[in-house]
Parts: sequence; structure tokens; C-alpha cells
Amino acid sequence: MTTSEKTEVKPKDAPQVYTFRDEDIQRARDLVGVYHAVTQREQFTRATPDVMRNFARSYGDDNPLFVDEEYGLDTRWGGQIAPPMINIGLTRDLLADPVPKEQRRPSFRGIHVFVSGTTTDWYRPVYDGDTLYSFQGFSDVELKESEFAGRSLIVTRSHVQMNQRAEIVQIQKVITIHTERHESKKRNKYQAIEPASYTAEDIAKIDEIYAAEQRRGGQVRYFEDVTVGEGLGAMAKGPLTTTDMVVFHSGGYGFAPYTPSTGRLTYKNRQRIAPFYIDNEQGIPDVAQRIHWDSDYARSIGLPAAYDYGMMRDCWLTHYLTDWMGDDAWLVTMSSQMRKFNYQGDTHTITGEVVGKRVVGDQYLVDIEFRGTSQRGEVTCPATATIALPSRETGLVQLPAAPKEFEIVAAQMLKRHGELRAERRNAVR
Repeated sequence: MTTSEKTEVKPKDAPQVYTFRDEDIQRARDLVGVYHAVTQREQFTRATPDVMRNFARSYGDDNPLFVDEEYGLDTRWGGQIAPPMINIGLTRDLLADPVPKEQRRPSFRGIHVFVSGTTTDWYRPVYDGDTLYSFQGFSDVELKESEFAGRSLIVTRSHVQMNQRAEIVQIQKVITIHTERHESKKRNKYQAIEPASYTAEDIAKIDEIYAAEQRRGGQVRYFEDVTVGEGLGAMAKGPLTTTDMVVFHSGGYGFAPYTPSTGRLTYKNRQRIAPFYIDNEQGIPDVAQRIHWDSDYARSIGLPAAYDYGMMRDCWLTHYLTDWMGDDAWLVTMSSQMRKFNYQGDTHTITGEVVGKRVVGDQYLVDIEFRGTSQRGEVTCPATATIALPSRETGLVQLPAAPKEFEIVAAQMLKRHGELRAERRNAVR
């Protein structure tokens, strides 16, 4: 999935082995702090009632604030709004000048990539009709030795998302671990893990958690009524199936710029990013991304089964928070870690508690610690969050202000986008 050095292997029909190239690592380091427009579009480019509803449902969220076109009209938001993680499915391509050769990102060809954690700050809602654009850049690059796959490169990317008015909607920092596929297969660290299996009684216990889940909704949760130490309840997610992955993609997760496709589009995609396609057991080039639903392929690189996306678990974590906080609150920030894989068949229970309360300016904030725990008793995705709640004294939640430096960049990029679009129109006349 990424540009690296290709090593010749024998026999001739053996798979190609890709390793890190030193010049690619140095290029990544040189690009820290350099931001460029995102010129690829995601699966969707404009928020509509259907897009918002289907995205929320793709990870199991039935909050009417996200899925009901009429419900939001009677809330403080004045209309349906998108779920917090809509950024992974909704982005329009931003027109921009060509990136100078010396500032182009290394592609790390043939290198496997894992999302290991994110930190997201939210600044304003996404409404029906909003178009989202993004710019991004590296904010940190670290080379280290990994127990799973030997030499690894940890890259933190900052994704800044704005609407059609150049207003910053959210900023997300994504930590990705880049590893050499042949090393992860050779070490076989996770081969001892047994796939999950369930009896009817096991499924019934999971169903009990689902049945007991409660959504706060329109019942306002006031800052003054929250107590440090109180629990947020439990939410179930799983057992994870291939169907879950299909639904997640159909709901909007398009995985740009790789953008898995079919038919002639797959042929064209293979010409564009050939190393992203790995022959399956039938000799058919198929996306390396199938590690998320093809357990045979996952085992071929040293894992016991296919596993989920880190972004899927981030959706789960935000679902847990928005169910608890209610319609009148605002999710200010969330940080998560993906410490262990979530394999097909695994079930997670999300639990958490309030660990702090504070007033900062005109914001009444509560701090949360929470986590997803698998049926093995392993915490795979610990997280923290800060939520702004309404106050009985001051009333409605006040939204946080976006960083000025990013607002300036957003305005500049959207202005240049408009200029280039005008140039294209004039060239056609």
C-alpha cells in the first residue's frame, strides 16, 4: 500500500518482498508541518439526510438526531446533523496547484499500514447540504522496532476538515504504524489466538446488553447533575462478522485514495496502484485491504483472522458517548488507542466513567475515561473524551473555537479552489 525498495526473491513465482527505503523515511520526516489539499473525493461529497442516516446505521447507531430528517428540527441544532465520524465517509476533492516534487508524500509501496490511534477535536455540526473539504499533512514521524513486525515507522497525520464556507468542522490526528508484510508473517506473534465461538447462551448474554442500552436523546443531561465517578453504562458491539464490514463500507467508508472498486474500475485501479493488489489463492489480483474480511489472507501475513478497522472502533466509541450525553451536549474531543486487533468473531463491551468536571471560560466540561473490552477480557481500545454539557445556570452549550492558524489556511485553500474552478470553466467556453 505504500513506495519502498523491492527485493528479488526466488523462486520466480514467489510473492514480491517490499522493504522500507531510507529515502522514503527521510522524505516523510522532511514533510512534517507541510499541509496540502486533499484532492481525492471520498464515497460521498455532500451531506444529505440519506448520507447521514446510512453512515450512522453502518456502525449500529440509530440516534434520531443523525438518522431522522424531521427530529432535529425540534432540537437546539435546528435540523438533522451528521454523526461525529462523518469525516471518514464525506469529503469532496479540493482543487489545488500541483504539489512540488520535493513535497510529495512517499507512497511506501508494499508496506502494510495499521491505524493505532486517533485524536479528534470537533468545532461545529455538519448539516444537510454541507460540502466538506480537507487538507492534511504529517505532524510526527518516528522509526522504531515493533514486537509484531520488526522495523516500523509511526506516522501521525493531521486531517483538517472544513465546510463550503471555509469553517473548520473538525481536526483529526491519526497515528498509523507502517510495517513490512514479510516480517509480520515471519514472526507469527498472534498465531496462538483462537477464533471466538459462541453457544446460544453466549449470544443471549450479549443480547441482554443490547436490550439494556439506553439513549439519552432529548432528556437534557445538565453539568450540575453529573458526579465524578459515575458510570456511563455498557454498550455491546459484535460479534464481528464479514457482514459488519460490508455494511460499514456501504454506509460510506470509501477508503480513499485506494478506493476498492469492481470490473473495469478495478482494472484501472490496478494500473494506478499495482502493489495494493495481492493475488488470492485463485491467482486473482485482489486488494490488500481484504485483510479486513478475508481470514485466509490475514493468516498469510501472520494474523489469526481478519480484523476490523480502527476507524470502525472510533465510530463505536463516539456512539457510546453520544448515547450518554444527549442531544443538547457537544463532543469536544476524543483520543483513542487501538492496542489490539478486533478479529472476526470478537465481541466488545464498551464501558466508562466520569473522571473529572471543570469550567473553562463559558464551557462546562466533563472528562470521560472509557474502553472497549473483548470477550477475552482484553482492553483493545482505551479512550478518553471531553464533553461540553448544558448548565442550569447559563443554558446552552457553547461550541469551541477552531485554531486561527488552520482557519487562515482553510480560507486560502478554498479561495484557490474557487479560482482554479473558474479557470476550468473559462477554458471550456
